[in-house]
Amino acid sequence: IAVWKVSTARKGYVTPRGSWRPTRMHKMWYSRKYDNSPMPYSVFYHGGYAIHGTSAVNRLGRPASHGCVRLDKANAEVFFKAVSEIGMMRTAIIVEK
Repeated sequence: IAVWKVSTARKGYVTPRGSWRPTRMHKMWYSRKYDNSPMPYSVFYHGGYAIHGTSAVNRLGRPASHGCVRLDKANAEVFFKAVSEIGMMRTAIIVEK
């Protein structure tokens, strides 16, 4: 178990709350919806929502995203590798306030 600062949806956007299993993973993904923004170590869990790394580390701990859960890139890599080892079907993603 780890505790990391994250950024979730800023005003005007939503980070859905609930429980999911990961649906797909990409070591590097570029957002088709938001100007090809890089999303390293993406673990998608609910449609287009993902947990992924960010270079905007100064915003971690505050709302800043379009809805994804952003992590420091190094922490996103740790999470990505853990999900890879454990398996998507054995990983629970729980988003709560």
